[in-house]
Parts: sequence; C-alpha cells; structure tokens
Amino acid sequence: MKNSIALLSLSLITSQASLAGDWPHWRGKNFDGISTEKIIASGTPKELWKAEVGIGFSSFSVADGRVYTMGHEGGKDTVWCLDAATGAKVWAHSYDADLGDKYYEGGTSGTPTVDENRVYAFSRWGDVFCLDAASGKVVWSVNPRQDEDYRIPDWGFGGSVLVAGTALILNMGESGVALDKATGKKLWKSANKDAGYSTPVPYDAGGKKAAILGSGRSYIGVEISTGKVLWSHDWRTSYGVNAADAIVQNGQAFISSGYEKGAALLKLGEGEPEVIWQSKAMRNQMSPSILVDGHLYGIDGNESKNAALKCIDRATGAEKWTYPDSGCGSVTVAGDQLVVLSDAGELSIGKLSPEAFKPGVKARVLSGRCWTVSVVSNGRLYCRNAEGKVVCLDVAAP
Repeated sequence: MKNSIALLSLSLITSQASLAGDWPHWRGKNFDGISTEKIIASGTPKELWKAEVGIGFSSFSVADGRVYTMGHEGGKDTVWCLDAATGAKVWAHSYDADLGDKYYEGGTSGTPTVDENRVYAFSRWGDVFCLDAASGKVVWSVNPRQDEDYRIPDWGFGGSVLVAGTALILNMGESGVALDKATGKKLWKSANKDAGYSTPVPYDAGGKKAAILGSGRSYIGVEISTGKVLWSHDWRTSYGVNAADAIVQNGQAFISSGYEKGAALLKLGEGEPEVIWQSKAMRNQMSPSILVDGHLYGIDGNESKNAALKCIDRATGAEKWTYPDSGCGSVTVAGDQLVVLSDAGELSIGKLSPEAFKPGVKARVLSGRCWTVSVVSNGRLYCRNAEGKVVCLDVAAP
C-alpha cells in the first residue's frame, strides 16, 4: 500500500513538473521569450522525432503534453496538434487559404495560443478559430476583418492572439480588435488603417490593463477593456513592417524594427512617451529581442543584408558584442543559456553573457530557410524551417 501511495505521489509530482515547463503561447508564459528550464550547455542534443506541417513560419505552443503549430499545403492552412513526446498527429484542423508567397515562401505566420482547454488561431487573412485543445473541434470561428473591410497587410496578419481575461486582442486595424473569447463576438474595434505584424503585449499602465502593438506607422498603447488609445509613438518603417513586439519593463518600452530603422527606449506615462534614446544599434526585422539582466539579445539586420546576433545595453543602447554566424535566424533563452537557430538551420547554445557568445553546443539540425523562433519546453527543443520540417531535440540538462 505504501509503495502504491509513493508511486502515485511521484506520478503527481512528475505531472506537475511537466506542466510547469509548458509554453502556452508566443514568447512563453511571461511574454518574454524566456524559459526557466536548465538545458544542456555542451555536447550534441539527441533527436527525438521529426514531423512535417506544411509551409510557413508559425512557432510552437506547448501545453498538457501537446504541441501546436500551423502550416500550409495544397491551398489550405492547417492548425496542427502533435504529441509532444513522439510527434504523432493528435488532430489537425484545415481551412481554405492562399499561400501568399510574395517575395518569400508564404504560408502561415502566427502561432496558436492555448488558454485552458481552448486553442485560438489567427490566420494571415483574418480568420480567427477557437478550437477544443484536446480534439480540435471548432467551438466558433469568425473573420472580423470582413466586417470592417480592414486592409490586409502586404504579408498578411502576422501576430498571434493575446488572451486578456475574457477578451482576445488581435493586431488588426490601426490599434487592434477585441473579441469575446467565449463566443467570438466583437467587443471593440479600431480605425480602418494599416496594421503592423507584431503580437499585442500586455502591460500595466498606471493600474490599467493595457497592451502595446505595432501598427503600420507607429507603436500604440491601448486599454484592453475599451480599446481606448492611451498613447501613440510615430515609428515609420519601410513597408510598414513593425513586426517585433515591444519589450516592457519598469515603465519603459523597447521597440525595434529592421530596414535600417533601428531601436528606441521609451518612457511610458500619460500621453506621448518620452524618447530616452534612439539608435541603429539593434534592428529587429521580424522577431523581438530578449531582455535579461539589463541586456538585450537579438537579431540585428535584415534577411538579405548580413544580419547577425547582437547584444546591447538596454539603458544606453550601447553595443556589447556581435556574433555573425546566426544570420537572420532566431533567439530564445532557457535558464542561463542563449539558444540560437541560424537562418541556415545551425543550432548554437551558449551561456548568456554581455561579454561574448561562445557556444558549447553546435549542431546542424535543419536545412533550408529557418526564421521561426524555436521553443524550449519540458526538456525539449522544437525547431522548424520554412517548408514545414519540424525537429524535436532532447536538451534537458543531465
């Protein structure tokens, strides 16, 4: 009897530990791109499984032993649910969609968002799906873009769904659209102007629950309950590509974009933010940087112009170091390790440091174009390329 109780207790502890490492939405539980897990610092990670999910750049969400992503094949986009341990298909939900291969491969952009027993997916063309997380059954679906005839950005809607209490916040229109997460009913809308490509980021605005998103011409703070614009900071980037999420800490927001625009640190408050500094030290074309201990780690530059991994001081914008081998890849953080997947599919893992990046792990894990941000969850690293090949690696620390 005692042995049975001990085994049951161990099972419960193991289950709770695995849930603690879940990554339920874009940028993880704290919207910062950081996993608290300890991972390998040297050696070669073991490949656990591979899968194919179709063309696109959707990242991964992981919850309750399942991993979610999106891809395109044969005139349809698909929301995939795979077994996190084996890669086996649990379910897939497909819908008609154009490939949208304008100047690149095309395919899906946003990452599914998991909230309790639901998955929310936002397509490049404005479709929003609420799916049962375990079965994939459609709970509801809407396309709020069609109601207002919002213009679709040149490369489609790029952000993921932000769940904020009972509301879903989308980067659509000039400063967002909110839906009721239970029904899909529209709660508020914004002006019919160009959206950007970032995912709304929640923050506290003097006691108000707010979110920051990048529009086609600015970064904007909005009140989540009403959609009221709290402030707007003009930020003109070529082609309206304000794609990197704002990074908020201590009443300040770091914003950055590519095409030689650069970055700025803003002091938030009532009305227009104050610019603390602005420079071209960091130019995040697609994915946001990651802030750790006062330093920002991110990909500086465009995909076609010698992009590189860089570290800068958040307080001043001063450059600390550059690591050119990343190209226009992606960055995530796990514990005290910086995880970099180059645009050519080479994985590098090395200790976080404002002094230099010296990888202890280097391995070619994929081929083709790799722009998608990799995810560390429950000891596994999930990576993908543009054509939709997924590889899952064992990176748990011994």
